Order: sequence, then C-alpha cells, then structure tokens
Amino acid sequence: MRRQVLSLLVENNPGVTSHISGLFSRRGYNINIDSLAVGETDDHAVSCMTIVSSGDERTLEQIEKQLAKLEDVVDIKKLEPGSSVTRELIMVKIRARDTERQPILNVTEIFHGKIVDVTHDSMVIELTGHQDKLDAFLDLLQGYEILELARTGITGLSRGTADVKMIDENGHLQSL
Repeated sequence: MRRQVLSLLVENNPGVTSHISGLFSRRGYNINIDSLAVGETDDHAVSCMTIVSSGDERTLEQIEKQLAKLEDVVDIKKLEPGSSVTRELIMVKIRARDTERQPILNVTEIFHGKIVDVTHDSMVIELTGHQDKLDAFLDLLQGYEILELARTGITGLSRGTADVKMIDENGHLQSL
C-alpha cells in the first residue's frame, strides 16, 4: 500500500466535504482516508482540503481522477515528500501532579511544544510538526496517563511558486 497526500482547492459550498469523502466509499474503492483537514483560504469562497489516503497505485490514481471531475474541486496537487512541507497539530491532556510536571515540561521543550493549560491534576500540551515527530513525542509520554488526545490531521503546501494557483475576481483559476 502506498500513501498519498493530496491538496485540493474546493469551492466553499455546503456539503463539499461530505461529497468528497463519500467518493472514497461510494465506488467501493479499497482505500483508506488516513486524515482529512479542511480550512478556509484567504478567499472566503475557497477552502483548502488536505486528504491523506492509503491504497494501491491504481486505486489512488482513480481517486485523483474522480476528484478532478467533481464540480466543486477547483484544483488538485500531490504533495510529494521532497517538494512539499507537511505538518500536523496535536493537543494532549496528561494527568500531571506536582512531582510529574517538570519531567513532562522537559520532554515538551525538547520537542518545541507548548504547555497551553495547567490545572491541579493535568496539563494540556500543544505540539506541531511532522507526523513522525509527533509519534515520537507520544511514545515518550507512555509512562503518563493520557486523558485526552486530539490530532488535526496533516495539512501542507508545496514548496516554491511554480504550481501556485489563485482564483481571479471572475472566478477563474490562474497560475501565478
């Protein structure tokens, strides 16, 4: 199985996320959606959707072609490892009593994370980075009780300006 990261520009219409994610199951493809992250761009009419999926080469190609046919999909880019930057955000709430806080803080600092909340018996840590970094951080926390964990899923951008596309004032896709 191969893993693929696609970055889609989509029209910001109701039901777009459901419509796109439904494409993966509707056709009976043997493919997994590993993560799905969606957010508005600087243009309120357009959102950026990052889909990480796993499957065989042929199926991943078919999904990409089917996505390109959807009316709400404006543009699709493959985010390849050497030519893109991808990140994920996690927030983790850990049971942390007074005596446990300093070791947790030390590990958090090594990974350039932030403590965003502290109570008498817990801490919330925010960490952003490549998925491998976040997994390594979570491995080091195995001796502590993780009370809650939230992951955003991967989002990313291609490097450079060669494949940047924008929507002009008439709603047409333009290369930079």
